[in-house]
Amino acid sequence: MSFLPVYDVLKTAAGQWPGKPAVHDEQGSITFQELWVATEQLREQLLAQGIQPGMGVGMMAHNGRNFIIGLFAVVGCGATGMPIYHQLKKTEIDDILQEAQLHAVIDDKSGIQPLETMQAEIGTAYGAFRVGFTINDNPLPYAAHVKEPAFVRFTSGTTGKSKGVIISHQSVIERIEGANHGLQLGPGDTVVWMLPMAYHFVVSIVLYIRYGAAIAVAKDFLARNIIAVTNQHNGTLLYASPMQIRLLANDTGNEQMPTLKKAISTSAAISLDVCNTFKKRFGIDVSQAYGIIEIGLPMMNFVKSAEHPDAVGYALPGYEVAMLDEKGNVLPKGETGQLGIRGPGMFDAYLLPPQLRNDVLVNGYFLTADYASMAPDGLIKIEGRAKSVINISGIKVFPEEVEAVIETYPGIAQARISSTPHPLMGQLIEAEVVAEPGADLEIEAILTYCKKRLSTFKAPQRLKIVESLPMTATGKLKR
Repeated sequence: MSFLPVYDVLKTAAGQWPGKPAVHDEQGSITFQELWVATEQLREQLLAQGIQPGMGVGMMAHNGRNFIIGLFAVVGCGATGMPIYHQLKKTEIDDILQEAQLHAVIDDKSGIQPLETMQAEIGTAYGAFRVGFTINDNPLPYAAHVKEPAFVRFTSGTTGKSKGVIISHQSVIERIEGANHGLQLGPGDTVVWMLPMAYHFVVSIVLYIRYGAAIAVAKDFLARNIIAVTNQHNGTLLYASPMQIRLLANDTGNEQMPTLKKAISTSAAISLDVCNTFKKRFGIDVSQAYGIIEIGLPMMNFVKSAEHPDAVGYALPGYEVAMLDEKGNVLPKGETGQLGIRGPGMFDAYLLPPQLRNDVLVNGYFLTADYASMAPDGLIKIEGRAKSVINISGIKVFPEEVEAVIETYPGIAQARISSTPHPLMGQLIEAEVVAEPGADLEIEAILTYCKKRLSTFKAPQRLKIVESLPMTATGKLKR
């Protein structure tokens, strides 16, 4: 196997389908060969600017070809790539860079400049990339405890605390092959895409390129635009969050999507009513897929999506799923327990503190943050999610991060974040704050403060001032 098998995914695709469209976005269409040439050119220029094997490099770009070109180019340098959402605020980017301890960042200028100083700018046929180096002078290779690391992603652990998840080249290849046992994508497919690539690149985008499927990027969530993109490019798979499925289901027009074969809802639970309304509108069942950064896409519900659209489906070939009790024992089918998964493409380690996969697993299973049940035939349904993680339109929000920002507001002694159900967004963030003695707090001023420092999906929509917040006997905040 090549030293950089993830980079070879794009190279091989360009050789197999050189003239076939790979991406349709706001710049038009680009073939696999054109995508490869642009990526190879950027890779060579990044090497010339000092991006080296063994570095950790963040990559921030707008949804579309530049995100794919940028992240593949970083990995092609032999570096470990960290996808960064281009709509993050400056304070959020600063926190990420501090925690991830990256050596460099590149971006396509579609968001806030990630570093105070960017040392170089590289022009490409599809826009410019900036290159900036951090002050990290650690001589050891990035994620040195992992062999050939390809990507690092920060996500939720079972406690709700964000952790850096390291995925090696070998694990990426294993998980995309495992996921395609369920997706069954090939060069005749076009995936209609509207989720942030920064949160779904490792298994989704790399998988599509590996199997020759085109990616049609919708510019926003509006139903009419998603329908138009699907029909313009003969979309066969719709990959969306529950919010986007709901928007489509509630569309009052008559236009159909005749080429669409499958509609997948991912990232958060979806209601039975939304699935039924979508099927009534478009004649297609909504299928759930269960994705988690530590493993990939081990479960999908294509078999019983009509009867049980609220279930996440069955374990794909090669994966084993079980419900475990608090001691790690496997529970009988029908009982609710901690959802444990094992199989190909599992993450290799956590970043900091360094912790290898085998030190995390329980009896070989990775314990997710979810509680689930399994029917006698193996159909799996999520019964409840860890309370500390909030899903906003398919994007996970960590209460601790939001609380830390609120508590920097003058006059606030303590904050607690929770959520409330919302028919469109899935959940809305609410805040409770305790004022310091003598402080005169204004709710609207605090909300505005948060909106300036947090992404839209993280900023609280509601806030109330309380006298105190419940605490545990050990002094921790109760949730």
